[in-house]
Amino acid sequence: MKKFWHFVKNEETSETELIFNGPISDETWWGDEITPQTFRDELSKVKGDLIVWLNSPGGDCFSASQIYTMLRNHNGKITVKIDGIAASAASVVAMAGDEVLISPTGMIMIHNPMTWACGNKADMEKAIAVLDEVKESIINAYVRKSNLTREEISNLMDEETWMNAEKALQLGFVDNILFTENKSEKPPENKDFKADNQFMAFSVSRAKNSFIQKISAHANSIPIEQLEKRLNLLK
Repeated sequence: MKKFWHFVKNEETSETELIFNGPISDETWWGDEITPQTFRDELSKVKGDLIVWLNSPGGDCFSASQIYTMLRNHNGKITVKIDGIAASAASVVAMAGDEVLISPTGMIMIHNPMTWACGNKADMEKAIAVLDEVKESIINAYVRKSNLTREEISNLMDEETWMNAEKALQLGFVDNILFTENKSEKPPENKDFKADNQFMAFSVSRAKNSFIQKISAHANSIPIEQLEKRLNLLK
């Protein structure tokens, strides 16, 4: 079983660190039913606070949901440190931190969930309805962390928004930037915020040919039948 995570003990600080590097693989996570239990078992052995080093282009959104829930349920402080990128489903994992920090060169990307479907008009409408529900579930994580409303977050997801460290801090997706001596002050909530303003690091057209976006789009392509099955399991 190829894992996309591993727990290590920092010999200098005696703290436990979770190294989360690479795509959240739906094949690894869902093709083997023991995998979620394996992550849970490893996490249960961690006593006290946990530091999560996160660098991932994303992947399966339901796997990310389970990781998010397990981390939130952990009996200890969770500190997430984004040292590279937290894109797509990985940005949901980042929201699990009691404190979320990002490297000055780090990035966060959020977008609408994607899948593939085939069939008649009714099948397509069903797929759209499922995707709408998945999107709302993802917004639940963002709205609890950020300074934004559900509508504002929805607009950002529609536009596929890339945020550098400063923008992520301004919008409330992170609490601070790594290696900053004094905690930056968050600006007051902007009630007139628009999704197409300066907070977007890149436009969709400029980002669509990027390597990470291709990985994220591929990793998040989930058959509609699997989406429905997993939603039913959550119920």
